[in-house]
Amino acid sequence: METTQDREIGAPEMNTESEHDRAHRQRWWILAVLAISQLMVILDGTIVNIALPTAQHALNFSNADRQWIVTAYSLAFGGLLLLGGRISDYIGRKNALIIGLAGFAGASAFGAAAQNFTMLVTARTIQGAFGALLAPAVLALLTTTFTDPGERGKAFGIYGAVAGAGGAIGLILGGVLTTYASWRWTLLVNLIFAGLAIAGSLALLKRDRGVDHDPLDVQGVLSVTLGLFALVYGFSHVETTSWHDRYTIVSFVVAALMLGYFFLVQTRTKYPLLPLRVLADRNRGGSLFAMLVAGLGMFGMFLFLTYFLQTTLGFSAVKTGLAFLPMIFSLTLTAQLSNIALLPKFGPRPLIPLGMVMAAAGLFWMTALTIHSTYLGGVLAPLILIGLAMGFIFAPAYNTATLGVAPHDAGVASALVNTSQQIGGSIGTALLNTLAASAATSFLVGKSATALNQKIAAVHSYTTAFNVSAYIFLGGAVAAAVILRSGAPLASAGSEIPVAAH
Repeated sequence: METTQDREIGAPEMNTESEHDRAHRQRWWILAVLAISQLMVILDGTIVNIALPTAQHALNFSNADRQWIVTAYSLAFGGLLLLGGRISDYIGRKNALIIGLAGFAGASAFGAAAQNFTMLVTARTIQGAFGALLAPAVLALLTTTFTDPGERGKAFGIYGAVAGAGGAIGLILGGVLTTYASWRWTLLVNLIFAGLAIAGSLALLKRDRGVDHDPLDVQGVLSVTLGLFALVYGFSHVETTSWHDRYTIVSFVVAALMLGYFFLVQTRTKYPLLPLRVLADRNRGGSLFAMLVAGLGMFGMFLFLTYFLQTTLGFSAVKTGLAFLPMIFSLTLTAQLSNIALLPKFGPRPLIPLGMVMAAAGLFWMTALTIHSTYLGGVLAPLILIGLAMGFIFAPAYNTATLGVAPHDAGVASALVNTSQQIGGSIGTALLNTLAASAATSFLVGKSATALNQKIAAVHSYTTAFNVSAYIFLGGAVAAAVILRSGAPLASAGSEIPVAAH
């Protein structure tokens, strides 16, 4: 029987809300903070692109240097993601998130104050490094905050929509800020995003001391960082040179050797940077593959459709960005539908391949574009179809790739998702740029270099890129259907998903 003393001792606990319970009650506000953080990282891959011509004129740097403003961010971000995931597991996701946000904001302010090319490229490199710490922490926090299947579907639907639409939002915001304010505001706007997210993190996230204090796998860190750095550099270098350039070849050789050595180390070391058990689940592997393919196709579509809208249809930067709005709305719709209603019932196997087939159909549709095409007549419908397709890919892939991961592996699993998308984007941009340039050159062989022929050649290069992207998505659909398991998703055996208190 309960005594008076027992009641007196227990009374304070009944009136005190635990930190875990408070975090659970505020979980949707936490999602808002994480979405803002993720949006900042994703849109920075495209927001600066719109501003580059203006920044180049203001700071007086060459076309060759201009490419490095984009490449510096990609190199640091892609090369350091796995290390960033490991650090977030070690120091705690809340700490990693706040440090990443503060560092990203500081680098953005430094870049906005740039007086020359060196300052700007340094700022972009630092942005990428802090982004590599920030992005895995965001996804790991989302994974451990939303563990109820129904709520997880809604949360990952929102997150997937933000991640998928971030590039288009970057184009819109970049165009508006460059046109009506200054190119420097494409960097300064990050201070607003980071400020809101830091305030929200301090107020909402529970204290987090880290879940993995094993010794750092130094060989793994060095080999995978160098390998990813060389891989991203190789694809970036192709864009300005060729596949036969000696620096390109050396980069790919170094990448193959270092990444091969990395996986060898992971099988032998006691405390691996990337525990191979994280890759053992078929659904996780299929989802990571889907992110690779989606990154490849999305970056290609954004790039060449932007060229078509601006150079062929004569759209301004602002109008180009706004032209992508229908895609954002359609992506958001299917991201919610797939994650909330369809994924729990059917699993990722029918959804992700379906999305890839739909994306391929939209891209094949775009191959019909000519110099006489209009936005309403030739672009709008396939763009909406591609948006619907991406909602079926991104949201289920993010959700499935992190489902069933043990808490101490959440950071590295989250880093893998971001790495897949980043590498896919690097491959896609380099490959499609090369093929498009070759198509334009081949088209002009034997023809006079009139303005009309050059305009037709440009559109031919864009449709060639769309055609190749479509076939890549078709191949991805077949591979994903083979890799992914049938049936509703289940947590991996032996996983340690923490159950939130209700």
